[in-house]
Amino acid sequence: MSDGYAGYRSALVETLQRKGIHDMAVLRAVGTVPRHRFVPESLLSRAYDDAALPIGQDQTISQPYVQARSCELLQLTGTERVLEIGTGSGYQTALLAMLAEAVFSIERL
Repeated sequence: MSDGYAGYRSALVETLQRKGIHDMAVLRAVGTVPRHRFVPESLLSRAYDDAALPIGQDQTISQPYVQARSCELLQLTGTERVLEIGTGSGYQTALLAMLAEAVFSIERL
């Protein structure tokens, strides 16, 4: 993906590996999904920090480690149908979409 953020995604993947994320499908998803498209423009410079960031409406985009670990714990094989409650920014939904056959997500806002 030549969007200027590939190096940041790679660095994030390395950070997650050092923190114990080992599922290669999850790491590929994190390395592919453009997290900068899910954060406010004012926070683009922090999009690939391993930190939760505010997205408005008193919500946050969760820390990448937490999102990756959640995906890893699901042990998805690619044939599942996943229901996500609380879409938020949609980043977790995008990660899940790379790991499961179908994702259904609902958000109250």
